[in-house]
Order: sequence, then structure tokens, then C-alpha cells
Amino acid sequence: FTKSSTKWGDDLGKKEIEKDLAQMKKYCTVIRVIVHTQMKLLHRRQKKAHIMEVQLNGGSVADKVDFARKHFEQTIPVTDVFAMDECIDIIGVTKGHGFK
Repeated sequence: FTKSSTKWGDDLGKKEIEKDLAQMKKYCTVIRVIVHTQMKLLHRRQKKAHIMEVQLNGGSVADKVDFARKHFEQTIPVTDVFAMDECIDIIGVTKGHGFK
């Protein structure tokens, strides 16, 4: 995180990030973002955040990249992403303990 946060500090790093986003708009077909939970708000014993990769759907690729760029380091409520009783496709979920 410290290496990526220094990119936002100087103008050269910001230009590099904007160049990467422009390349995504030009060449990518699927846009996914990495999200995590805020464990401080859950008041649970667990301190490690849940990390998940979410695919953005709807609109053009440029719209998806702009949406992701606008929401960098922002809090997004679950109700804005998922609706009640919505069917969700899961790519893969495992704890990695093998067969029992």
C-alpha cells in the first residue's frame, strides 16, 4: 500500500495512473474492482478484513472505468451494490483447507 499511495502524491504518479486508466478504457472488456469490508464497524472479534473482487456490469467499458475511478477509496454501502433477494453469481469461494 505504501508504494501505491506514493503514486497519488506526485504529478508523475498521477499521470501514470491516468495513463493506465486510459489503457483500460481502450483495451479491456471486463472491469473488476477489489473491495474490502470495514471490520471496525462490524464490532466482531475478527480484525482481518474480507477482500472480494467484484465485476462491474452495465454501460460501456469507459463508463465502468469512470465509475470505479470516481469511487476510489470511497465507502460504498452494500445496499447500493446488491438488492434484496437478488441472485448473485459467485466465481469461487474457498478457505483453502482441502478435502475433509
